[in-house]
Amino acid sequence: TWEAPLGTSDSGIDVVPLLLYGFRVSVGFALMVLGVGYLIGILAGAIRGYYGGWTDILLQRFIEIWGSVPFLFLIMIIASIIDPSFWMLVILLVVLRSWMAITYQIRGEFYREKARDYVQAAIGSGVSDFTVMLRHILPNSMVPVISRAPFSFVTYISALVSLDFLGFGMPPGSASLGELLRQGKDNLQAPWLGFSGFLSIATILTLLVFIGEAVRDAFDPRRAPTGAQDPA
Repeated sequence: TWEAPLGTSDSGIDVVPLLLYGFRVSVGFALMVLGVGYLIGILAGAIRGYYGGWTDILLQRFIEIWGSVPFLFLIMIIASIIDPSFWMLVILLVVLRSWMAITYQIRGEFYREKARDYVQAAIGSGVSDFTVMLRHILPNSMVPVISRAPFSFVTYISALVSLDFLGFGMPPGSASLGELLRQGKDNLQAPWLGFSGFLSIATILTLLVFIGEAVRDAFDPRRAPTGAQDPA
């Protein structure tokens, strides 16, 4: 109808506001996980790359052990005991997964930048390690962070949608794209629920991937500009 152009959910709620609020919740969730997770990952990678040696080895062993924890199973166990909230899901995803991937890239960048002459000159002049890492190395190591951020954003939105679809995400009754997909799967007599949820998620993720490709092309100096030709 004109009052509900995309139909209504199982509870009789208009699908359009559900999509809008679900998009807002998904984006807010991904932004929180991205910001906090990257902050922890950059800190851990900077310490590993700058100090190296036993510090790097011990942190590497810890990350390998922690990374072997089954994320989905742990979320399912916790969700079977208590109803997870928005902030609990943010904390769990940050603690379990979101900080580890960027750690390796920052570690490599710090290893490379520390061998540069300007960094060695700063260290030789008596500048503190924190100042060297924050003012000299970190600004020159942000290319992988900026290039990876949009793709991580896609990953975190997909994680929330997947958890909601399986019933281990947001509390029942919350505006969620995954919950809308689950209603479409359970109620085959209302195909507009599955179609609208799927098209919304596909559009969001596709646009974010395009943004990520553009950001990577703009900030990665190793990639040739589009349309560049070999001078030979």
